[in-house]
Amino acid sequence: MYAVIKTGGKQYRVVPGEKLKVEQIPADIGSEIVLDQVLMIADGETVNVGAPLVEGATIKATIVSHGRGEKIKIFKMRRRKHYQKHQGHRQNYTEIQIGDFAAK
Repeated sequence: MYAVIKTGGKQYRVVPGEKLKVEQIPADIGSEIVLDQVLMIADGETVNVGAPLVEGATIKATIVSHGRGEKIKIFKMRRRKHYQKHQGHRQNYTEIQIGDFAAK
């Protein structure tokens, strides 16, 4: 059994018990959240695809931790113009553990 969900502007294929790093969600560690933007649920041979969302489908998840990703270095340069720009970025994330699936 698996599902395709949408959170933080991205789509993820999830299975129960899986740990996943998603865009930051403002919730406390250990709290349970409900992901209601379910695009598809598959259970064996039965596949339920939404248009665009599956009606009444929800997925429960537990917040495991919050953190920051790896540093990404950004370097811009214009040749012969004496222009160089150095930047860095670390994206915040929330690690969640997928729980139960509920579909009508």
